Amino acid sequence: MIELKDVVYCRLGTTDLEGAKWYAVNILGLEIAGYRPGAIYFKSDDRQHTLCYFEGNPEDQTTGFEIGSADDLNRAGATLDKLGHAVHYGSREECELRHVAAFIGFKDPMGNQIEFVLRPDTTAKAYHGTRDAGITGFSHVGLCSNDLERDEKFWTQVCNARVSDRIGDAPLMRLGTIHHSIALFPFHKPGIQHINHQVGGTDDIQRSFNFVRENQVNVTFGPGRHPTSSAEFLYFTGPEGMTFEYSSGVVEIHDEPLWRDRQFHFEPKGFCKWGSAPNIAAFKD
Repeated sequence: MIELKDVVYCRLGTTDLEGAKWYAVNILGLEIAGYRPGAIYFKSDDRQHTLCYFEGNPEDQTTGFEIGSADDLNRAGATLDKLGHAVHYGSREECELRHVAAFIGFKDPMGNQIEFVLRPDTTAKAYHGTRDAGITGFSHVGLCSNDLERDEKFWTQVCNARVSDRIGDAPLMRLGTIHHSIALFPFHKPGIQHINHQVGGTDDIQRSFNFVRENQVNVTFGPGRHPTSSAEFLYFTGPEGMTFEYSSGVVEIHDEPLWRDRQFHFEPKGFCKWGSAPNIAAFKD
């Protein structure tokens, strides 16, 4: 089994790098961590970066997950190759662009572009966004799936993810104690369904709700509270149609042997305790 530690970054292609930069800093509240030709890096916690926008096709979207050791990375590559996934071993230049010691890239059964990375860089410089969004860090990612059962098996049987809860057939899966680091949502083509950042509390959620509306950003869901993770949330639209989420108060699962995943309906009451209804088109095909 491939033992993953955490989700560490997303890489997003964009046709408007300056526009994506403006949004990431002024709306989302991230801090610029650095530049490379055709790419800008953003940090949200003590990691060197958790988001990279680069000049390219907006459908070129990659999610990176940390793995424990070089041996683990090589074993993961061998496992994926045996299962029929074409595995790319990152060159030195590609590793430098990602600020990691090593990585392998491949496509999951859905076709989502995934990277397993070794020793992603951290920095001594604390995150300090120019907009006070209250961000405490990058937390989880939603991935698209046209076969939830198949893709759940990949993440839980090939990799070490565990299902915390389900909304309909869509699994919310943890890698550590946080309720979920990976969520799968039904959609007809590969891609990242949403990107989550944690914020400090209710006041941050409400301030950002007012802020994004005042700045004419499309709010797709919330404010509300998830019955699954207990987190308060707000979803809104970013560059190239990407959905971003702020959330706060996510439950942690420490009693691993006794936890049993729960079933929630794939309808508004399965998503929100407060009665907020999502734009379901953002959550399913």
